Amino acid sequence: MSRARTLTLTVSTLAVATLALTSCTAGSSGGATADPAGTDSITVALTGPPANLDFTTTAGAAIPQALLGNVYEGLVQVNQDGELEPLLAESWSLSDDRTVVTFTLRSGVTFSNGADFTAEDVKFSIDRVKSDAWTSGLKTKMDIVESVNVLSDTEVEVVLSRPSNVWLYDMATRVGAMFDESGVADLANQAIGTGPFTVESWKPNEAIDMAARADYWGDAPKVSTATLKYFAEATATTNALQSGDVDVIYNMQAPALLSAFEGKPEFQVLNGESTGEIVLSMNNRVAPFDDVRVRQAVMHAIDRQAVMDAAWNGNGTLVGAPVPPSDPYYEDLNGVYPFDPAKAKELLKEAGAEGVSITFTVPTRPYATAISEIVVAQLKDVGIDAKIASAEFPAVWLDEVFTKHDYQMSIILAVEQRDVLTMFNNPDYYIGYDNSKIADAAAAADQADEAGYISGMKEVVRTIVDDAASNTLFLFPNTVVAKAEVTGIPANAVSEGLFLGDIGWN
Repeated sequence: MSRARTLTLTVSTLAVATLALTSCTAGSSGGATADPAGTDSITVALTGPPANLDFTTTAGAAIPQALLGNVYEGLVQVNQDGELEPLLAESWSLSDDRTVVTFTLRSGVTFSNGADFTAEDVKFSIDRVKSDAWTSGLKTKMDIVESVNVLSDTEVEVVLSRPSNVWLYDMATRVGAMFDESGVADLANQAIGTGPFTVESWKPNEAIDMAARADYWGDAPKVSTATLKYFAEATATTNALQSGDVDVIYNMQAPALLSAFEGKPEFQVLNGESTGEIVLSMNNRVAPFDDVRVRQAVMHAIDRQAVMDAAWNGNGTLVGAPVPPSDPYYEDLNGVYPFDPAKAKELLKEAGAEGVSITFTVPTRPYATAISEIVVAQLKDVGIDAKIASAEFPAVWLDEVFTKHDYQMSIILAVEQRDVLTMFNNPDYYIGYDNSKIADAAAAADQADEAGYISGMKEVVRTIVDDAASNTLFLFPNTVVAKAEVTGIPANAVSEGLFLGDIGWN
């Protein structure tokens, strides 16, 4: 059976900014003068390496970006238009009370270790998310599941404790990945899934080499080998593409470097969209950001348009809330906190926080470094002395900020789709937002009909914004630079995974 994917590519020769917290690279086609015709490999350059291969116990976007869709697959997926469609499930149905989802699975699907994919694997995979084996905080997405019942090898029903508008969509994220019970002993080093590729080798901080599966159930990948190659900084990726060491730079991290490729027929620039939000995180549980007035002061102190202009050449989208326009409950909330230094100073005075000093923990990512310098200057103008503390990413930042919550202010690119409740409906999440203000409204919206879901979630988002839980600076564009002969690049970053199976050569 074929695996349908919708790709929309917009070729641009303009200098556009790029998005990601992580990027990919695949086996190179040779030097800059090499003829790509007939080549059977691709190399994609990224700047954020995974800490290991296990996203069930390790946070961060790099692991799912590399493995979701390529090695691991779910029952459903999000296509390039942001719509949900079948993947390992041929179809699904919903009971009248909207609490039982019945999936009909594709037949003839196997894992890369040769084991058949059946309904038993669906039950194992979902149950495992709910078990102690899965430690990532995203496991709470499965709290709603009461039971998983195997009806036959190709039919399984999932019983929910209540109706949910979001659960099926969550199944397109990493929590919906399907695993073989005999293939989870060493997930940090060995990835076994139903996808079109296997991991042939993994060199920490350097590269992941993948090989196409001859026995894949769907359409064969366009190349037989793909390499994700990781670089410490953006200039190195530019040099690698120019020299021919890589074929694609995905989520380019330095828009100023685009001039090296503009107007040159041997290269192409794809300007796509993403769901990634640049979030200026304020730890709601520690001083001074445990005072809503200080958080609101920061909101008014930051000229987000100026930040986007200076750090990212004006590329991106101002959204005013941690919700991209592709979400059904999006509304433009940019006017809630206009740039107003005088108002910021007034709020700081009310809070007794004039002249306050804070530590600004900045991950070693190109976008974070560029943006942090502008933010520090704007905060200084209203009387907040922000001292930058660089945190190596991913290891140090994930440990200190994300896991231990040992920080005051930080900045990160949040790439998971529809992640507003992940970030703010869990008080134990690193932002530390008091979700008691939104928990009931979020639950009611999830159970409502479509209209009630949209209106309820808008209420939730407005509450989060009113509380200045964090500052969404702007929505990242997704910029890709590649050799002109490369085809099938997914221009839009609409999900966690970077699918490599459609990338090939003209």
